[in-house]
Amino acid sequence: MPSLPLPLALTARLAPVAVLATAGWALSSPSDTTSAAGPEATATASGTPTASAPATRAATKTYATAPDPCASLAKKTITSLVPGAKTAGKEIASTDAEVRRTCSWNALKEYDYRWLDVSYEVTESDEAAEKAYGERLSDKSGGGAVEGLGDAAYSVVNLTTEDKQQTREGTVVVRTANALVVITYNGSDFESKKAPDTDTINKGAIKAAKEALASLADGQG
Repeated sequence: MPSLPLPLALTARLAPVAVLATAGWALSSPSDTTSAAGPEATATASGTPTASAPATRAATKTYATAPDPCASLAKKTITSLVPGAKTAGKEIASTDAEVRRTCSWNALKEYDYRWLDVSYEVTESDEAAEKAYGERLSDKSGGGAVEGLGDAAYSVVNLTTEDKQQTREGTVVVRTANALVVITYNGSDFESKKAPDTDTINKGAIKAAKEALASLADGQG
């Protein structure tokens, strides 16, 4: 197989990863606040009701930590979505691995190139996750909701062309309770200069999202 240089569009794919590794995915997540319960009436020995001290309720976090993203998918899923990739994947360094973790797989098999990212982000509350979810969707157009996936899920596929080489990339963002699961999946054919069709990329990204979401739930047991 001839050795082919990656086009600029795919080489540039590494830049966001480097930024994420440096910045640690510094998304703004507001701190959760606890609410104070009102005074409760209690009876003294003489039967006179008195007000007890206010009780505070700490918000329950469904997900406390981010699981290992490189163990989030079945090996057969990885080999199917990224032919030729090492199934172990490569985890991207994070400034706070307790709450933000990302794993990447990529490979060039003959002329067919694929790249897959699985990312987890655990926030302080459901409300913070809702805000982060909305921010991720605010800069996207097209696509639509994915029914039956987490509390909310969105999928979008875009096609880019650079130096006559097409690349098609799909993104799936899922919110479940106080956590986000984000999948990025793209591909190119260097022989035909074409990209995989929309259905192939979209279904592949959604399949990865379902498995990653299940791994998140299993990791809390």
